[in-house]
Amino acid sequence: MADSTPADGTDLRTPIVAVLGHVDHGKTTLLDHVRGSAVTADEAGAITQHIGATHVPLDVISEMAGGLVDPTDFDLPGLLFIDTPGHHSFSTLRSRGGALADIAILVVDVTDGFQPQTEEAIDILARTETPFVVAANKVDAVGGWRSEPNAPIQGRLDAQTDRVRSDVEEGLYEIIGDLSDAGFTADFYWRVSDFKANVGVVPCSAETGEGMPDLLAVLMGLSQRYLREAMAVDTTGPAAGTVLEVTDQQGFGTTLDAVIYDGRIDAGDRIVVGAANAPIVTEVRALLKPRPLAEIRSDDAFETVDRVVAADGVKIAAPELDDAMAGAPIRVVGDRSVEAVTAEVREELQSVAVETADHGVVIKADTLGSLEALAGSLEEAEIPIVHAEVGDVAPRDVHVADTADEAEHRSILAFGVDVLDDSRQMAADRNIDLFEHDVIYRLIEEYEEYVESIQEAQQEQIMENITRPARFQILDDHTFRQSDPAVVGVEVRGGTLRRGESIVRWDGSEPTRVGHLKSIQDEGEDVDELRTGERAAVSIDGPTVGRQIEEGDTLWVEIPEKHAKVLDGELREELPADERETLSMYLDEHRSRDPFWGK
Repeated sequence: MADSTPADGTDLRTPIVAVLGHVDHGKTTLLDHVRGSAVTADEAGAITQHIGATHVPLDVISEMAGGLVDPTDFDLPGLLFIDTPGHHSFSTLRSRGGALADIAILVVDVTDGFQPQTEEAIDILARTETPFVVAANKVDAVGGWRSEPNAPIQGRLDAQTDRVRSDVEEGLYEIIGDLSDAGFTADFYWRVSDFKANVGVVPCSAETGEGMPDLLAVLMGLSQRYLREAMAVDTTGPAAGTVLEVTDQQGFGTTLDAVIYDGRIDAGDRIVVGAANAPIVTEVRALLKPRPLAEIRSDDAFETVDRVVAADGVKIAAPELDDAMAGAPIRVVGDRSVEAVTAEVREELQSVAVETADHGVVIKADTLGSLEALAGSLEEAEIPIVHAEVGDVAPRDVHVADTADEAEHRSILAFGVDVLDDSRQMAADRNIDLFEHDVIYRLIEEYEEYVESIQEAQQEQIMENITRPARFQILDDHTFRQSDPAVVGVEVRGGTLRRGESIVRWDGSEPTRVGHLKSIQDEGEDVDELRTGERAAVSIDGPTVGRQIEEGDTLWVEIPEKHAKVLDGELREELPADERETLSMYLDEHRSRDPFWGK
């Protein structure tokens, strides 16, 4: 058996495992399988439902994994699975400025492949530098798959028909390709020799349990080989932990659901907890843990304990916890000064402070970690932030949004939080747009669609008010009136001809204004504009046919230089191809005498 004690004499804690992936790809089913199988495998009923986590001891993992995990090869005590799957829990779990989870499982439906939340999860894992394995889930959903519950996956793949195996492998290679596109080298886990350089992909079914022994074996192997040194903790030292949730518990008031990842915490200990304003200094009144899963139906769901040692989940009861924040650090003071520990907590809170700009949107999130994740995604989308905070949307947030000059910045993005009633009404009264979602990419997607609609509306307004390029020809034998105004038949040769525009004719390199387009009539009906190839009768104030203009002449809409700059610099791609061509011809005429005209 491996040496059970690190060289420095400290103890080895349980590695913390988080589960991420796209909605409906099987995260919860996978966790349920681990919990259910653990209880079944553990005849003594010692598996406990910890606060926010399920601890599965090494001997139970060995039982669940069959012959794939030999307990004599390991000295880590097992695995601690975070019970709430997804980005939210992963982002919430923090330790000393990084991800609290030591290792992660990225769940990908082998029949569905990478989806937006998969990519979002990959981004978070990369940003936090968290090692992970891919559970290529739902192999049993491939048509024709023959199941054998809880069996190792390689034997199950070999037992399938050539067609089924080919279909599964096609899905697996697609996942491997998507991982490559995201910057990760990956392969089937049994082909990976260096898990530090390559991501192992484990085909499995959380529904039937097939491949789950492999997944547990890979997690234990990775943890033992690459994380063992990081698992060394001083279980006699003051605890360090993270707030998962701030909840009300009958008989105890406001409590903290927390994960302790270092040291130990005792009832009566003085602790410092991160909060919305200043860190909270308080004293532990009680430590509460759920009863074992075998006894979970007990009327008294929790029992008090004197001590909790890392890594573990616990509910902490203490006074004055109302302002505590999910995702914030917890520190036991121990024999240190309160001032030193408070400074440590404050420093960690500042490490996740979101960088803000002089202008931008207001963002609110339910935890520090999710606030950081949301801010990171907004930064990648190049969306500036003017104010960022944990907590529900309050009137002060609406006041901040109301100071924005740009229409698209008069917005509040709320991730996983409530909007207080008075805030919602105030936002409506002040035309502040509220975006609410519990999926980051959807929240940003909705905001970007909104911004796009604003920009389109602004561009439409600009296009409506700006002079559009057009050239047209007076048709032979189509003079209906020579002057006051001249009425002639024309054909548009390029662009959009609108009534109300000034008309010029090019004489050499100089444009000469010949009049003003008063009206357009098509078969006796007044129309506002003509497009390329269309013919109609137009009336032009100013010229006389036979003097300033002639049949066969090509005339142009006169474009003011300011308008030409906007058309060429900002709106060129918005113009139809014929208008772009006409604009280029018009600019060429002007620039033949002044190279900088309209620039």
